Amino acid sequence: MERIMTNRMDRGYYRYQAEYEEAALRALRSGWYILGKEVEAFEKEYAAYTGAKYAVGVGNGLDALTMACRAIGIGSGDEVIVQANTYIASVMGITIPGGTPVFVEPDRYHRIDADAIEKAITPRTKAVMVVHLYGQTAPMDRIREICDRHGLKLIEDCAQSHGAHWGEKMSGTWGDIGCFSFYPSKNLGAFGDAGAIVTDSEEYRDRIRRLRNYGSSVRYHFEEVGMNSRLDELQAALLRVRLTHMKELTEERKEIAKRYDQGIANERIETPEIAEGAEHVYHQYVIRCGSRDELASYLKEQGIDTIIHYPIPPHLSEAYAYLGHKKGDLPFTEELADTVLSIPIYNGITEEEQQRVIDALNAFRG
Repeated sequence: MERIMTNRMDRGYYRYQAEYEEAALRALRSGWYILGKEVEAFEKEYAAYTGAKYAVGVGNGLDALTMACRAIGIGSGDEVIVQANTYIASVMGITIPGGTPVFVEPDRYHRIDADAIEKAITPRTKAVMVVHLYGQTAPMDRIREICDRHGLKLIEDCAQSHGAHWGEKMSGTWGDIGCFSFYPSKNLGAFGDAGAIVTDSEEYRDRIRRLRNYGSSVRYHFEEVGMNSRLDELQAALLRVRLTHMKELTEERKEIAKRYDQGIANERIETPEIAEGAEHVYHQYVIRCGSRDELASYLKEQGIDTIIHYPIPPHLSEAYAYLGHKKGDLPFTEELADTVLSIPIYNGITEEEQQRVIDALNAFRG
């Protein structure tokens, strides 16, 4: 029996194979491979899709976060409040420019706890970074109000929330800058590393355009020390194809999640909840189990792959040992790290494969 992988990106390719290959050949035959017409077109189309005034294509999601923090002026001594249960790239986006992450606990939906934000503000706080983890939107109206009241900038890490709304606005457009990853496994995935930022600020747009290109707005004139982080023409052309199918791809993921919601009936397993007012686009379908490691081993024996997002919280990682955190500092984050498990969800998973996953979960007695 064929293994059920956590993600099958080849199925996404074959579904739109002719369109992808036409776009790739168009880009290859153009003779222009960096910052050309495909990137320009994708930036316009992605801005329109999100509802932002501007989009800037960059090399990857981490670079998007790093340049966003630089654009709003994060530097040495500046604190940025961020949820502790995020992927470490969110934190690296803060620390690479010299900022200090201030970790707060998430709420029961794996989102930043809005109550915790206000309690963590100090005279050194310059910004809040919200992560729409697993694809569910945070309570952005409340967070925006907190930031405005305290004079703080707001960055959204939307690496897992392409197309998800809070209210009438899409994730990425509530903040001063929204940051996206187009890593191949994302809901809007490229065929390699890629990313973007969206913003309504012309100033931030221009700064990030400069930063992504060595700090240069005019060729060989360098206004600051920048980066080499440009979305390339080939990836932009391929992303343009997938972007035209985002509505149907998002609806498919919601249907997959609905089948899991309705089918999983094991009292040892907690399925994800959606907060009132939030939208979930299910980049991951994350369950919780007190005997998570035994469950993961059991599923592997049944030919079902899983992933832990994420086994070591950033505040306990070796990379951030210098911050001085210890186990027990963020107990709910640490509890999540010990109990969460992501089961297979991707565009193209069959109902038969899903039923195998559901049956295996329901049969678990560990």
